[in-house]
Amino acid sequence: MTVAVDKTKCIGCGACVMECSLEAIDLVDGLATPDPNKCKDLGSCVKVCPTNALSLSIPQDSKDELSSEVGSRFNLKEPLPESVSDYAHGNEKKTIRSQVTPVTGGDVWSGVWVIIEYNNGRVAPVSWELLGEGRKLADSLGSELCGVITGYQVDDVIPAAFAYGAEKLYVIDHEVLKDYRTEPYAEAITSLVRKYQPEIILMGATSMGRDVFPAVATKMQTGLTADCTVLGIDPETKLLQQTRPAFGGNIMATILCRARRPQMATVRPRVMEMPERVEGREGELIREEFSLSESDIRTKVLEFIAADARSAFLDKAEIIVSVGLGIAAKRNLVIAEELAEVLGATLAGTRGAVEAGWLSHDQQVGQSGVTVRPKVYIAIGISGAIQHLVGMETSDFIIAINNDPEAPILKVANYGIVGDLFQIVPAMTSEFKKRLQHGVAN
Repeated sequence: MTVAVDKTKCIGCGACVMECSLEAIDLVDGLATPDPNKCKDLGSCVKVCPTNALSLSIPQDSKDELSSEVGSRFNLKEPLPESVSDYAHGNEKKTIRSQVTPVTGGDVWSGVWVIIEYNNGRVAPVSWELLGEGRKLADSLGSELCGVITGYQVDDVIPAAFAYGAEKLYVIDHEVLKDYRTEPYAEAITSLVRKYQPEIILMGATSMGRDVFPAVATKMQTGLTADCTVLGIDPETKLLQQTRPAFGGNIMATILCRARRPQMATVRPRVMEMPERVEGREGELIREEFSLSESDIRTKVLEFIAADARSAFLDKAEIIVSVGLGIAAKRNLVIAEELAEVLGATLAGTRGAVEAGWLSHDQQVGQSGVTVRPKVYIAIGISGAIQHLVGMETSDFIIAINNDPEAPILKVANYGIVGDLFQIVPAMTSEFKKRLQHGVAN
């Protein structure tokens, strides 16, 4: 039988790769992976494994001899010796398939893709933000940055996609994609993925992204990390590091997709910087056919009803006045409303303020609400729980007003005002009225 690998213990040191005389073990995505066609159960790899991650079935009379050496060379509580942590460095026998030179359309997945969300004649701005972030990832991997556009009559979007940094664009332009529906959009994206095999795919954590991306991941039988706030490339394994709030926002978890491709992640709008738009920039355009017809789709769009909530565009607001439970009662919301009116700002709040009935859910900023990145964010009576901070900490300029000098929000604020908000906010409103002749911040 083939040697067994406990992937929870394997550290990818390469010791077993070097020790195996039959060259029956490779490192795949940083983990020891035996080849059942080559492995002869010799046991030499088991003896040198420093973490006791390898095992095999051996005769009872030889177990004692082998077990006395297995995993005995190193104390895992101590740092691994350099000879082990970099055991197979530079040796051609150490194969990490995720680092093999990419071959587009071959057996190796390569390239960074960004799904450009186009619906009802508009592009979701997060698509451009992700092209900027995708550029960093592609540079780290030494691969190309590609955009994907699926929809109907999308030619107007193509120049903008190149202007924001896409080197190559895959386009499916078909009448059946005129209105967004999960089934045809998932099929269109999946058909491109299967044909061109991107290593990483990103999409905004919008209503569309949260709907279609799980369907694509299911079709591809790969992993998907939702609502990421930070992305990066692990320098050793070259895997995509996908960081998101977890356990109710109490920790930030970094997730890796080791064994499946593509690596997929949705990213919250406004958490990444908007890249520079360079007009006239060009790239390669690839148009693909799409075979689905209207009769193949089980759902129909009968009517599109635009949102009319005050905060429908909260994620696009330039100035936000946000309140927390520190304002004490709904009747006190008026002081924040007056400040917002003077500044031409959008009113928002924390989850606590929403659950108290002071604001509607679409006005909520935070992990379970909307992620915002305004030019100015004024936080009134907000303590700064991590669930709220992840939704606004990338704002250009943060002003926090709180009577607790130890409030966490003061640590991320550009200006922190410690004192009675019922005195400070009206004073700010009065002063802004004097300075802004027309009562609106331009």
